[in-house]
Amino acid sequence: AAAFEAFLGPAIPRTRSPFDIPRPKHSRAKKHNPPRVRASFTPGTVCVLLSGRFRGKRVVCLKALESGLLLVTGPYKINGVPLRRVNQAYVIATSTKIDVSKVDVSNINDAYFARVKSEGASGEEEFFENDAAKPAIVSDQRKADQKKVDAEVLKAVESTPLMKSYLGSNFSLKKHDRPHKMIF
Repeated sequence: AAAFEAFLGPAIPRTRSPFDIPRPKHSRAKKHNPPRVRASFTPGTVCVLLSGRFRGKRVVCLKALESGLLLVTGPYKINGVPLRRVNQAYVIATSTKIDVSKVDVSNINDAYFARVKSEGASGEEEFFENDAAKPAIVSDQRKADQKKVDAEVLKAVESTPLMKSYLGSNFSLKKHDRPHKMIF
């Protein structure tokens, strides 16, 4: 071993110098581009919801949000669908259009729909405390925004003949309907 050390020189310590700066490892995380919204979803397009609580309802598309979700409304007075976000995978766009250029939805975005944390005690005790379901509480701001948006949408709906009854009716398939041959 001594002859080997004399040949190579003194052994180099295997520890790193404190002055060595480690290079960051290569990240494999992909940069996410903004979601692409189908061209058929333009403001004012009448759409059919395919799943969820309001499946089969015809709604009016108001705009596409930054997250790629669609902002739709019933209007609430006609078919009970409130202002809500919908994934475009669960929506069929129809060829029917309504003029919603006067509707102001600039203040409604994804943060508008964010849930608020409840201050109540959370845990097993509260979970098993009572079996009665708590009713959903809709804020006064949401109610005011719903009325403001629906007032403008209703003006556009009533200016088109038969549009109110069209939006109020549900979409459904009968025994011999061929959805792949339908033109929406």
